[in-house]
Amino acid sequence: MKKPLFITGIGTGVGKTLISAIIVEKLNADYWKPIQSGDLHQSDTITIQSLISNSKTVFHPETYRLSQPFSPHKSARIDNVTIQLEKFILPETNNQLIIEGAGGLMVPLNDKALIIDLIEKLEAEVILVSRNYLGSINHTLLSIESLKNRNIPIKGLIFNGNEDHDSEDYILNHSKLACLGRIPDIPEIDRSIIIGIGNFLSI
Repeated sequence: MKKPLFITGIGTGVGKTLISAIIVEKLNADYWKPIQSGDLHQSDTITIQSLISNSKTVFHPETYRLSQPFSPHKSARIDNVTIQLEKFILPETNNQLIIEGAGGLMVPLNDKALIIDLIEKLEAEVILVSRNYLGSINHTLLSIESLKNRNIPIKGLIFNGNEDHDSEDYILNHSKLACLGRIPDIPEIDRSIIIGIGNFLSI
């Protein structure tokens, strides 16, 4: 069975869902969002379903569906729920599985556990999504360092949005990680764009 690929980012709003959709379509992979925090009527799973055109992808149900758009530990507390790591069980599939995280690596799930603990539990390989902004070198290298300290395998980096070769080259040279692709800013996203833009990724 193929090792699951966990799509995480250097923070919130860097494009994890877009990248997840592109990879799911490119690989005809299954998709799983373990925690949906808020936006239940337009969840990330629903968004990706609307962008995928292949008939092979299976969308696995979330383990936790939380009503409020906050950090999972806060949303869970509001919903009178305690997120427990042992509740996260990989969906059964013979297909490649794409797992989309929530926020960045240090997003709390409960009083002790973080997203990075979930990645470790699921024994997944990470694709780290970065986006160029002032401070992104620091955020990207800190994320990489945290993963390496846990011996969590990193498949590579994807840069999403406007290019900044100075920042990207520094990150790649310092980390020695593979660049899996660069995705330009996309004004309007639809299925035809998702299919075509998969060509930008080396996965």
